Amino acid sequence: MKTDSKNPHLKVVVEQVANNTTAWMGHRKDNEDILAGQTFVCPAEGDLGAIEIFSSLVIKPGHAKMTVHPFDPSTKKWGPALLHSSVNIEKTDSDKWISFPQNGLHMQKGSSYGFRLQSDDMYIGIGEAASSHQQPLFTGGQEWIGAAADQPGKYFNYLTLAFKVEVRA
Repeated sequence: MKTDSKNPHLKVVVEQVANNTTAWMGHRKDNEDILAGQTFVCPAEGDLGAIEIFSSLVIKPGHAKMTVHPFDPSTKKWGPALLHSSVNIEKTDSDKWISFPQNGLHMQKGSSYGFRLQSDDMYIGIGEAASSHQQPLFTGGQEWIGAAADQPGKYFNYLTLAFKVEVRA
């Protein structure tokens, strides 16, 4: 599920590619689901083409769903899902970038967005960067972890998912 980097129309506008720890997402053996997400500020205007995450380890393969939302950083509120995308993730997708194709959202420069990942049948480790509160690796958003999409979850300034946002200019 690697993104075709030969597509000249897509340009990475936001990325955090450091990966020194792991965030977990999906359906655990104890029947609890863990959702993972990331917020970001879009630095350029364009049409969203894809969002990639780094899959550090696939424990149980299955179907992953990504939703993209507007995000209000001052109130930490997610807006309604603007886009949905899903992919099947296999065991062989460990240690690879996984692309979630997106179409139909025109992103505004300076606006805040977020994406959430969830699954009810798979369990994966997502590459993540841990830093200190004094020296964050990524200052344009926050990582989010929750047990359900309608719960407030927890936000982290010193943790960031490994991700790339690609747009068509």
